[in-house]
Amino acid sequence: MLIPQNPLNATSSAKPRVCAVSYLNTVPLVWGLLHDEALKSVFDLRFAVPSRCADELRSGEADLGIVPAIEMSRQKLEYFPNIGISSVGAVRSILLISKVPFREIKTLATDSGSRTSVMLSRIILGEKFGATPRTISQPPELATMLGSADAALLIGDAALHVDPAKLPFETLDLGTEWTALTGLPMVFAVWAGRKEVVREPFGKALADSCRYGLNRIQEMVSQEAPLRKLTEELVHRYFTEYIIYEFGPKHAEGLAEYLKRATALDKIQVPVALSKNPSTGGHSA
Repeated sequence: MLIPQNPLNATSSAKPRVCAVSYLNTVPLVWGLLHDEALKSVFDLRFAVPSRCADELRSGEADLGIVPAIEMSRQKLEYFPNIGISSVGAVRSILLISKVPFREIKTLATDSGSRTSVMLSRIILGEKFGATPRTISQPPELATMLGSADAALLIGDAALHVDPAKLPFETLDLGTEWTALTGLPMVFAVWAGRKEVVREPFGKALADSCRYGLNRIQEMVSQEAPLRKLTEELVHRYFTEYIIYEFGPKHAEGLAEYLKRATALDKIQVPVALSKNPSTGGHSA
């Protein structure tokens, strides 16, 4: 089933209000919340793009969400440290596409749904290529983006619908670039929220939901690929080769390194993590 775009139910005050990202990369994290009878009733669940989830936490419309790493820090949210969305090397769904050599990029059209990836693009372009482009937030449509800027940043499903090998432009996979630069995983988003919600039994429920999904890869692939107009081969590879959902110590290092480098561009506070507990995490990645 395609993830529903249901409105937030403000009347369900007894359950934590959760905003989850509507992209394909979130499907394994929420599969149990959507399909496991034991988990369906734990949260009041809705879906949105990453930036909107962050805004709902800021405004108080949501208590917990899959939050961009950069926004978690800006809002000083607490987070569950052992589960989220990351990559080691290529991520496939974070693409920087340029009409000009990367060193010559002056303007960058960025997906209006992205925040962590916008900061990551600034880090990569600045540190590797010495470029400091002006960013322009736009809807994720490649032709329009490249019509108004030197380069475009596509994330999530919009990036998955593009085949980098067939583009007549230079392309960077920012997961690849980050790991090449630092030798560390790139953590894109985590389950984060207000202090009173980042606790048990909610961490265990989120971890159980992820494991439920990861144990049903083909089921997810069969349902999501046609609904999102992607090939089953790509979706299967995305879930099993590109995205990492359960974190280990190296992911914490990668997140800390990302935030350290981001502070040079954006004054943010380092977030507080929930004390590590086997029930909230998973197998080391």
